[in-house]
Amino acid sequence: MTKFNLDTVHSGVEFSVKHMMVAKAKGEFKNFAVDVEGDINNLENLSVEVTIDAASINTNNEDRDGHLRSGDFFDVENYQNIKLKSESIKKVSDDEYEMTALVTIKDVTNKETFSVEFNGTSKNPMDGSTVAGFEVTGKINREAYGLTWNAPLETGGVLVGKDVKLTGNFEFVVE
Repeated sequence: MTKFNLDTVHSGVEFSVKHMMVAKAKGEFKNFAVDVEGDINNLENLSVEVTIDAASINTNNEDRDGHLRSGDFFDVENYQNIKLKSESIKKVSDDEYEMTALVTIKDVTNKETFSVEFNGTSKNPMDGSTVAGFEVTGKINREAYGLTWNAPLETGGVLVGKDVKLTGNFEFVVE
């Protein structure tokens, strides 16, 4: 059994969503935990759990961040965490995998599929430890989780798109 220790300095969870139908608003979650169990040599049998502190959202705009924390969106006073729990991981090619997971936002749980790229392992020249890297990408419909606030635009369409693109880059020290 491999021990996976998340290197938070070299990891991140980012998102983007259409803004005003013509651009993308981007952000990240500053505080998150990723627990992985299994064998680094058998990725299809890994178990993954992610917990994200919804209040740690950061879009580099305090007013927007406050609105995202409010009841219109994440309602962080009542729903502190966003959770992901893997159900299965299937190998697609040499370093590409598909992970099916249960995602919970505001007590609504849906099954989602994410692409996982295994970036391999390497020796850290600073301390000799072995590190492993993964990039996880996917898209969820925010409205399926009760994040339905929006505003119509004078030119047609809406202020905030429904599809949210997610990217997680994770580096682990493995033993």
